[in-house]
Amino acid sequence: MDGQALQDDLAHKLRREFIDIELNQYSTDFYAVRKSIVDALRLALPEFSGTVLDVGCGRSPYKPLLMAAPSKASVYKGMDFVNPQYTTKPDISWDGQTIPLPDEAVDSALATEVLEHTSTPADLLREIRRVLRPKGFLFLTVPFLWPLHDVPHDHFRYTPFTMERLLKEAGFSRFEVRALGGWDASLATMLGLWVQRRELGDPWRGIFRRIVLQVNKRLLRADRPPAEFNSSVMITGLTASAWK
Repeated sequence: MDGQALQDDLAHKLRREFIDIELNQYSTDFYAVRKSIVDALRLALPEFSGTVLDVGCGRSPYKPLLMAAPSKASVYKGMDFVNPQYTTKPDISWDGQTIPLPDEAVDSALATEVLEHTSTPADLLREIRRVLRPKGFLFLTVPFLWPLHDVPHDHFRYTPFTMERLLKEAGFSRFEVRALGGWDASLATMLGLWVQRRELGDPWRGIFRRIVLQVNKRLLRADRPPAEFNSSVMITGLTASAWK
């Protein structure tokens, strides 16, 4: 396989992992979360324009969406730590605190599942706002229901009220915070995590995987994320849109 064919194969696999994800007996732990993130991002695409900064880009799984209509983005810049596990280096390397760009350098930004990994989320949001041009747009997501991950760099789980406070304190003039999933998606996620990641011996894992898949299909069809944040609602995570 030549270099271009290898890159095309990696891009295809990445798209299937994050964008064109399918629910099967091996994806029940992360399907609901990733599907809700990509669905929220698709709705926000018309807000993106000009130069887009992907904060904590990882393998840049959402770049194909951001660089195609209805997004109006023209330049993509992925920013992250240099990670030897990734096949490509980010466009911009950073220290996790100061974004190495001048003020008002980008038109749009996104940070998907990033804020829980910084011990100073308010500072990061202020940095993102600093590099956004006037009327610039920020899209972000954060988990609420998820296991410890990237230990020890897993610091927070956010309520909508904390998210709103942080965005306000960071200086964003307008913002909207919404739930990614409700009660049924939460149960589907927990069942998927249990069957995929709890210690289970064979053949039990295989048996339970098939059962959980059928249950999750029904739960996710029934799920309705809460429109309001009041007592006794359950969420999988949050998405926020903010404008400078």
